Amino acid sequence: MHASLLISLACLLAPLVGAEVTIYGFFGQTTADPAGQTGTTSAVASTTSFVTTSGPPQYTELAAYNNIYMLPPPIPSPAPPNQFAIGVPSSAQLMNGLSIPQAGTFFGFSIEMSVANQLIGTNGTTLFVQFLNLMNIIAQRAGAVHIRVGGNTQETAFLVDELADGKMMEKDKEDASNPTSTPVLAFTPELLYMMANVSTLVNVKWYLGIPFNDTTNWRFQIAEQGEAILGDNLLGFQAANEPDLYGPHGHRPSTYSPFDFFGEYALFTEAYQADSQVPIKNNIIAPSVSGTWAPELIWNTGFVEAYTSYLSHLAVERYPTDNCAVIFPNPDNPPHDPLQELPAYLSHQAGISITQQYINSTMLAQTWGKPFLMFETNTASCGGFPGISDTFTSALWGVDYALQMANSNFTGALFHFGGQNVSYNPFTAAPTNQSAFHQWTVGPIFYSGIFVAEALGTSNTSQVKDLLPNNNNDQTPAYAIYENGNLARMALINYMTDPSGANDYTATIYVGGSGFNEPNGAPASVKVKYLLAPSVSEKDNITWAGQTLGGRFEADGTWKGDENVQAIQCDQGQNMCQVKVPAPGAALVFFSDAAQQAINPSSTETFATTIVTKTANTVTIDPSVLATSNGQSGKNRVSQGGTSQGGKNGAPRVAGVAPGAAALASVLVGATAFLRLLR
Repeated sequence: MHASLLISLACLLAPLVGAEVTIYGFFGQTTADPAGQTGTTSAVASTTSFVTTSGPPQYTELAAYNNIYMLPPPIPSPAPPNQFAIGVPSSAQLMNGLSIPQAGTFFGFSIEMSVANQLIGTNGTTLFVQFLNLMNIIAQRAGAVHIRVGGNTQETAFLVDELADGKMMEKDKEDASNPTSTPVLAFTPELLYMMANVSTLVNVKWYLGIPFNDTTNWRFQIAEQGEAILGDNLLGFQAANEPDLYGPHGHRPSTYSPFDFFGEYALFTEAYQADSQVPIKNNIIAPSVSGTWAPELIWNTGFVEAYTSYLSHLAVERYPTDNCAVIFPNPDNPPHDPLQELPAYLSHQAGISITQQYINSTMLAQTWGKPFLMFETNTASCGGFPGISDTFTSALWGVDYALQMANSNFTGALFHFGGQNVSYNPFTAAPTNQSAFHQWTVGPIFYSGIFVAEALGTSNTSQVKDLLPNNNNDQTPAYAIYENGNLARMALINYMTDPSGANDYTATIYVGGSGFNEPNGAPASVKVKYLLAPSVSEKDNITWAGQTLGGRFEADGTWKGDENVQAIQCDQGQNMCQVKVPAPGAALVFFSDAAQQAINPSSTETFATTIVTKTANTVTIDPSVLATSNGQSGKNRVSQGGTSQGGKNGAPRVAGVAPGAAALASVLVGATAFLRLLR
């Protein structure tokens, strides 16, 4: 079988019609902005709404593109000191309280299963170039990207051989009466082939979910085919999503308890073990409770001890708060006021208040020898808050929260995507009736993922320490990152907004010295990358080291502008380096050239979208790249055995598929990549 990679501008050829186009988002269907009677089409309101009064902001268009801005909180009174010292040892052995070693893949993503065809591709042979580019940005810095495809919609999902009109997935019904009354989702193996084809181009590893809504007739088809198709790009299967909400949301009796869950897991593991078509049995992720049950309630049932031979990871899911009342009115849950919520996200305490609830669990996970994941999170459940989740506030919060989880011995965190009608997406595709003339929109929290990937690097040896500087002021947090036993990087955050510069701060960093009983360790200079925006309320003008991915409807997944890495001279005589952090902003300080080079791509490989014509543009990749890989179209699939690492039929990765291969050096042009398999 021959395979070739073709590039098409299918999105540019889509007809522009006046009828409404329906897009199915996480919370029921949302309607794309129609081509109006005036002949113009825009998903962005024509005016900016500055929210200065209490109450939920009013916005009737797609939440992903809302123009709601909130005035930044005032500078605290008294203001934090803007000059303070941070002392750290050069050697990790002299730093108390370091985290376990962390991987650069720590900051991952969670895609609601029902919107995978909006973000990844339309089927097994059509991938979105913007998605590939954005994932490649992370993979080049972290070594790989970890993505979960699942969520509430996995619980009612059915795998079928085919759907009408060759669709990859289809919702059979919709009931948006409460946050987890999700549609029945039918999907075909094309979803899995699509994911496998992504992994042949970018080093993406995947989590999937096994439905847990019918404990009499288990549906293991996603595990059977997921193992066969994804091979060693499969990380594991979540079994049960937020079981502590099954009772409250009517999916189990109201009396459903952790012991009932324990009993259902006995049924699950018995059936799973009996399924001969699932070759790997020890890749299950649980319990994935959301906070209604403390994880200790699960541990106290003996859950881990009973099912340890099946469990590859332990996991929880958690959001700081929710915005559900706006979508699902409930007199017992009045809407949260975003103006009152905003300051909570601009505080170091925000991450601490969540992670401290899991310190006992992360310690237990280490004794059990299990990684501990935050399997789904973001700024607020039910889509986040307009004016918070889609602003620079979330970028700073995301950096702090992720590093706080790393500091607290989580081993990974997946930040969630919904559909067009949510505010917290790391990135969002253009509405389907605008894809011919609009690009994608990158959310501020995607920049958090880039920052954290560079902070942790690719060595898998990075250890994190919350430094609590400036007398533990919650506006000026900092983290040290040690790599291979030595100080490598430092993250500095300034949550305040002050365009005058009066509340920029300067951290004087002392490295080693007599206080730590070791030689002075300040280098001759440090390099600094800045994550910046004019205000914590900014949505578009966000830069990382001087470059941006573009504002709303401007992102094709490639950088715009020139990279600006600042070199700051240190005073080795005084054993100190002084680093200024603007208000607002975050700085990543590299204490050696090697520390920066370890995370800097030697070259930027992209799936280019810069040449735009309405004629076919193609480029051919060596057919051996895809012809013998698992990432085929479902139309051409044949019976395959499991190929997971360690599996009976395990197969090595196809040579030449890895990112960075010569094939990717070819210029890929267009807005949609077609992996066409030829007989």
